[in-house]
Amino acid sequence: MNKEPIVIPLIRESLLAFVKNSIGSNSFRNFYAEVNGERRDILEDGTKSCAAFTSAVLLQLELIKNPHATVGGIVRDMEASGWTKIDEPKVGCVLVWEPIEFDKELQIHIQHSGFYIGDDQAISNSYEERSPQIHHWTYDNTREITAMYWHDRLND
Repeated sequence: MNKEPIVIPLIRESLLAFVKNSIGSNSFRNFYAEVNGERRDILEDGTKSCAAFTSAVLLQLELIKNPHATVGGIVRDMEASGWTKIDEPKVGCVLVWEPIEFDKELQIHIQHSGFYIGDDQAISNSYEERSPQIHHWTYDNTREITAMYWHDRLND
């Protein structure tokens, strides 16, 4: 008698694999939308792709409900999906960095999001490389983390 194997997804381990395997990927560079009647790449060829990267990973594991192009959208979805703020980083948590000035002339300030992978390292989309990259989790103490989020499904 053949028994079906008992399969229990390891969500945190899978999340970390998705995140680490995404380094250098061009998959998160473009998302097209009609804005005021005009077709636009709202991720600007990867310069504004951190939210798309973060939400794609979370959506793939059913840890949020929708894809997002803004960090604010991810945060609202995470909070509605059972994510809670934590005080200390845990491997697999979502990091939200302070807004920085992205366009001085237009006075645009943008938040940033990514994942903590341990050993003071994070992976997030680099606007310079236009793809997910590994870096120090505080950008060598040059960027403040304003929130860290954790979901109980990551407790595997």
